[in-house]
Amino acid sequence: MIARIWHGRTLASKSDEYLDILEKTGVADYKSVPGNKGVYLLRRIEGEEAHFITLTFWDSKASIEAFAGEDIEKSKYYPEDEDFLLEYEPAVTHYEVFTSEES
Repeated sequence: MIARIWHGRTLASKSDEYLDILEKTGVADYKSVPGNKGVYLLRRIEGEEAHFITLTFWDSKASIEAFAGEDIEKSKYYPEDEDFLLEYEPAVTHYEVFTSEES
């Protein structure tokens, strides 16, 4: 399994609205791709900014390519992101997952 991690920042005052946008765009998109094994959306507010992390799990590189395109290291953005993000981070991070346990 492969974990894919993306990070984005918006203003704390817009974080609830951006959370809704993320759920309607990215999270829905992740879930629609065969081979997606899970989606976690995390938020941390620090002063005037809110940090968002999407942590997704995939069964293979091919599944990630079906979501992100051929360059799986490149971040995927949606038109709605323009109204919220303070900057566009160009890359995501991938990790191989060796142990997974649910309680």
